[in-house]
Amino acid sequence: MMNELHKKAVNRVKSDNERGARHALLEELFYDFQRSRAQVYGMNFMRGVFFGFGSVLGATVVVAFIIWLLSLFTGLFPEYIGHYIQQIIDAMQHTKQ
Repeated sequence: MMNELHKKAVNRVKSDNERGARHALLEELFYDFQRSRAQVYGMNFMRGVFFGFGSVLGATVVVAFIIWLLSLFTGLFPEYIGHYIQQIIDAMQHTKQ
């Protein structure tokens, strides 16, 4: 019984020490790379700009791929759905003059 409690206590101390060491290492790395709030804000702003640009670009590619894929199968859908898909494709291919 006493030996089992001792093992639990030792394992808990090891776990706490490891968790504390990881936390300290992460804090040290953060403060080593980012010395001022201005740098942190600037980096986060640029990250947001690139995240937004990547999201828009990715959504454009996905929508274009879906429309291209649907255009291949317009004949397989019932007539009213195929006609609707064809209207979308025509609208995207022809710009208003």
